[in-house]
Amino acid sequence: MITPTLVRLHGRLLAMALVWAGSLVGAAPTKNVLFLIADDLNTLLGCYGDPLARTPNIDRLAARGVRFDRAYCSFPLCGPSRNSMLTGLYPNSTGIVANAQIFRQTVPLQISLPQAFRQQGAFAARVGKLYHYNVPNSIGTDGHDDPASWELELNPAGVDRLEEHPRIFSLSPGNFGGTLSWYASPAPAERHTDALLAQDAEWVLERCARPGHRPFFLAVGFFRPHTPYVAPQAYFDLYPRSSMRVVKDVAADQADLPAAALGSAKKEQDLMTDDLRREALQAYYASISFMDAQVGRVIAALDRLGLADTTIIVFTSDHGYHTGEHGLWQKLSLFEESARVPLLIVDPGVSTRGGVARSPVSHVDLYPTLAASAKVTAPTNLQGQDLAPLLRDPAASGRGWALTQVVRRGPRDKSTGYSLRTPRWRYTEWDEGRAGRELYDHDTDPRELTNLAERSDVAGDLATLSQTLRRAVATTVPAGGVPAVKEGLWTPLLVAP
Repeated sequence: MITPTLVRLHGRLLAMALVWAGSLVGAAPTKNVLFLIADDLNTLLGCYGDPLARTPNIDRLAARGVRFDRAYCSFPLCGPSRNSMLTGLYPNSTGIVANAQIFRQTVPLQISLPQAFRQQGAFAARVGKLYHYNVPNSIGTDGHDDPASWELELNPAGVDRLEEHPRIFSLSPGNFGGTLSWYASPAPAERHTDALLAQDAEWVLERCARPGHRPFFLAVGFFRPHTPYVAPQAYFDLYPRSSMRVVKDVAADQADLPAAALGSAKKEQDLMTDDLRREALQAYYASISFMDAQVGRVIAALDRLGLADTTIIVFTSDHGYHTGEHGLWQKLSLFEESARVPLLIVDPGVSTRGGVARSPVSHVDLYPTLAASAKVTAPTNLQGQDLAPLLRDPAASGRGWALTQVVRRGPRDKSTGYSLRTPRWRYTEWDEGRAGRELYDHDTDPRELTNLAERSDVAGDLATLSQTLRRAVATTVPAGGVPAVKEGLWTPLLVAP
């Protein structure tokens, strides 16, 4: 039963209206979960139709299960997205709309996805980044993690973190995590962080394959292709710089956009030349291919150890990523490139091999889907849908829309935006329309180059989408309003106090 709870933390009694899902201890999960997540990865993958991407391992994984063609994050920024995904709540319910925060500071009694598996007897382990990290500086640490989610945490750090920072090129010298930066490393692949993550994941899987071992929830959080785009030189060699595209006609594209739509732009990117754009894109592709190789290593271990038939595999990213579209790079926009994520699910006995689901889905759908398939009791306040019908029949309609939001509080842009994605449309409102609206018809304009929001011939569609958007947003706000972030509310609770 969901009840308000008084929580004593750090010696102070704090009266808070909390969403409480209770202790979920029950029968052991009936399936394992291997949860693979990349960092800052868009859909520049072979299985998503990209003509340049060398991603054979991810492509083979897609052929084993269902590829969700229209999957979206709830917030295009690492921390808010990951907190939302792992709690099954939209950011308005987690209260996390910035990095370097954890949901324990807002809804400390919410049961996370791995915690639910752990409470019911699964071995829950994390290798690398699942909640937020300051990348690259926090590599090798727990980052902004949630200890209640995991029984085991492994934090390897490779040559890319320990040795190579002085050699990395950056548009803003000395800054890497939030700035376009890259380096073709001469160090062998096995010395890089993501390769060490894959090696540690193999070790965990070997432990989990022992006779009589408990069911497991193994989460592997790769750091690539997050900036700095560091990968061994051989992966750069896969992508000749001359073959890298440069987005043209940016000024014409931006002419019909509200200012808020471009609020994620960074000043240092204004100085990029076409040569630098090609270098950045080459490095991004190289990082993707290097990460793909590590995914292949983990999947090969799962197969070799005889665990695949009882393990649900998920592959996704925390959000999408711009590589020059609309004049933007990186994240924090509400365009397709920033909101859309790769999502592959292989669920033995459930998912259709090689299936492609085209109904819009969200990261918040992962928690109810995995819990239901593994027969894990989930909190009653989850806000996503169970994707099992789409796994069985990829042509199923599902909810029919996905919602992405962003909150900007920077010096140049203070705005809140919500974007609704349906099979045909993307509709976006900034500050409830006061700061602008955007409407794109994906049937005719998949690159979202023409904003139709002021066109009279689509006024009826726009009105319907606006109503749907506002109803969707209303469902994400809890009765007590968006919870505030409280400093010091960090103490994790594995089960009820």
